[in-house]
Amino acid sequence: MNEKQAFESVKKQLKQARYDHTVRVVETATKLCERYGQSVEKVRLASILHDYAKYRPSGEMKNVIKTTEWLSDDWCNYGEAILHAPAGAALIREELGITDEEILHAVVFHTTGRAGMSEIEKIVYLADYIEPGRKFPGIDDVRDASEQSLDYGCLIALSNTVTFLISKGHPVYPDTIHAYNELLKTRGLK
Repeated sequence: MNEKQAFESVKKQLKQARYDHTVRVVETATKLCERYGQSVEKVRLASILHDYAKYRPSGEMKNVIKTTEWLSDDWCNYGEAILHAPAGAALIREELGITDEEILHAVVFHTTGRAGMSEIEKIVYLADYIEPGRKFPGIDDVRDASEQSLDYGCLIALSNTVTFLISKGHPVYPDTIHAYNELLKTRGLK
């Protein structure tokens, strides 16, 4: 699938504001690739497709997750906000024929992160978090950190996410905690 086809497929699935977000994520991811010397092709495709399932009904997303062998049912226990990521990966594989594991993993973990994230996963995760349309407390700190390194940008984003979820009394997906802990150790912070 080329980028034009991917954008056309995504445009059919998203509201205009979310499609505009997707375009900004792709632009941000491209800049991060240039800054950190990562190949842009897979990153751009994963960025285009990252919110493919965003507006699917939660029941449909849960069913997709539960019937996809390579996804854990555990995704369904941590709130509806993260369902579109694993469901989206399964659906782009099924509906669009995307089988590249790096792209699928970047889509699966773009909301939660995970320990052992690849460079592609980090870029898509961070680009989704810091794209210029995002406006919330702490975003500038993450943007500044992402200028220093991918790991530092992801660490601050993960820290903000964990803090926000806890402040709202929401559960934190375990992979988010594992990603935070790993990056904290990588940065030499304790």
